[in-house]
Amino acid sequence: MSKRTRWISAVLISLVLIAGLFIGIKKSLAPNWNLNKFQHQNLKWSSCYDSFQCTTLKVPVSYEEITQKFFTLQVIRHRASDQRNRIGSMIVNPGGPGGSGFDYAYNADSIVSASLLANYDIVGFDPRGVNGSEPIRCLSDNEEDTFLSQDGKATNPTQVTELVKISKDFASKCALAAGSRLGHYSTLETAKDMELLRLALGEKKLDYLGKSYGTYLGTLYAALYPQSVGRMVLDGAIDPNISLAEQNRKQAIGFDLALKDFVASQNEFSINDIQKLIDRSDLKPLITTQNRKLTQALLITALAASLYDNKDGWPTLAKALSQAIGGANPQELLNIADDYNRRDGFGKFIDNQNDISIMITCVDWSVNESLSTMSKDAITYAKSAPVFGPFLAFAGLPCKYWKAPPQIPKMNLMKIKTPPILIIGVTKDPATPYEWSQGLKKAMPNSVLLTYDGEGHTGHGRGISCIDEKVDSYFLTGKLPAPALICTASGN
Repeated sequence: MSKRTRWISAVLISLVLIAGLFIGIKKSLAPNWNLNKFQHQNLKWSSCYDSFQCTTLKVPVSYEEITQKFFTLQVIRHRASDQRNRIGSMIVNPGGPGGSGFDYAYNADSIVSASLLANYDIVGFDPRGVNGSEPIRCLSDNEEDTFLSQDGKATNPTQVTELVKISKDFASKCALAAGSRLGHYSTLETAKDMELLRLALGEKKLDYLGKSYGTYLGTLYAALYPQSVGRMVLDGAIDPNISLAEQNRKQAIGFDLALKDFVASQNEFSINDIQKLIDRSDLKPLITTQNRKLTQALLITALAASLYDNKDGWPTLAKALSQAIGGANPQELLNIADDYNRRDGFGKFIDNQNDISIMITCVDWSVNESLSTMSKDAITYAKSAPVFGPFLAFAGLPCKYWKAPPQIPKMNLMKIKTPPILIIGVTKDPATPYEWSQGLKKAMPNSVLLTYDGEGHTGHGRGISCIDEKVDSYFLTGKLPAPALICTASGN
C-alpha cells in the first residue's frame, strides 16, 4: 500500500515511500514533436511478465514550452479476461508521492476483484522520474542511509541550523541531479501525462482508481479534463485546498491517535514506554546485532509505517516494541523502517521513492513559512501530537530551499465539476485523515463519500466487503452507493 507520509523517514521526517553519487537523466529527444504528435501516439505493446503487456509513452518535459525534450514513461496492462464484455481500461495509481503505478498494476489480481479483472484492462504507469520512467536520484545509497537516519526534530536554534544545512544540501544535490528538469516532476504535469495515456489507449473516458496521494492526481486530472472523466474512485483522499503545513499538522495528530489506539489494543506497554524509547534513541541510538544504529528518525519511521495497517502492521509492531522496550535487540524495528524506506539487507535502495517523493512534494506545494513559524509550529504540534508532532513541523523545510518554483494549479479546486465519482474515507486513517475526504467531497459536489468507520489507511482492497462491493458495483454499472453510507468491519 502506498504511503502519503514519506516525510517521516528522513531528517525532514518525510514519511509521504541504484548506487552511485547521482543517477544521470536520460537525454530523451523528440525532434519536431508538438503537442498534437504527443496526443496521437501509437502504443506498441509487447508481452511481458507472462500474462501482461508492456509499452512506453512519450510525454513532454514541459507543457508550457514544448521542446524536443521528453520523458519516456513505462506502462503495463493486464488485459480483461472477458474481452467480449470488456468495459474499457482502468488506470490505477497507489499514491506516494512517487509510488510505482507500474508495480501496482502488476499486482492487478490482488488490488481489484475477479469481476473487475474480467471486465477491465488494468493499466499502470510509472510517473515521470519514478522507478522505471527515467528515475531520478539525488543521493547515493550511503548518503541516503545518513539522510534517513538524521534527526528531524529541532527544539533549539542549533538544531534548526543543522536541519537547514541538511535541507539545503538535499535541495542542491537534487538540482544538480535533475538539471533543467528539476521543476517538472509535478503531479499537475503527471495529470496531463495521464490524459496523453488515455488518448493513446483509445478510451473516450478515463476510468481511474487512485489511492492516497493518487487521489490528488485524480483530482487534478478531473479539474483539468472534466469532460474526460469516467468512473473514478479516490480512496484515502488528499484535500487539495489545504497547505502542506496543515497537511503535516493533521497527519501528526492522525498518527498520534492511531498510536494510542494501537497501545489500547494490547496490554504490554504504554505510550509513556514508547516515548521513553524514543527519547533514549535520541540520546544514544540503539544498536542491533548487525551493528547498525536504530536512530530516533528510524524508530519514528518504524512506528508510523506500522500504523498504516492495523491488521498486519500492529501485531508486527507490538512484537518489535516488546523486544526493544525490554532491552533486547531492536533489529525488528529496524527491519520495519528498512522495509518502508525500500532498503535491502545489503544497504541498497531498491527504487528512488525516498528522493522522488520529496521532489514531487516540493513542486506540488508552496512553502512560505519562516523558520520562526516552523519553530513555533513545532511547539504547537507537540501539544496536539506529542509523539509525531515535533517531527512533522519541519517537514517542508527542503522545499523552502528548492531551486525551482512549484507548479501550483491555476484552475479552481474549490468546485470541481465532474460526472458522478466515488470518494472513500476511513474515520481513523492516520495518513490521510477523514476530514480530507470530507474536504474533497466538498470540492467535488457531484460525488458520493463512502465511509469506513475503522482503523488503517484507505478502505478499498482490505477485505472490507461493504466497501469492495460498492466499488465493484460502481465500476461495473456506474451506479454510486447511497450518500452518507457508513461501512464497518462487520458490514453496513
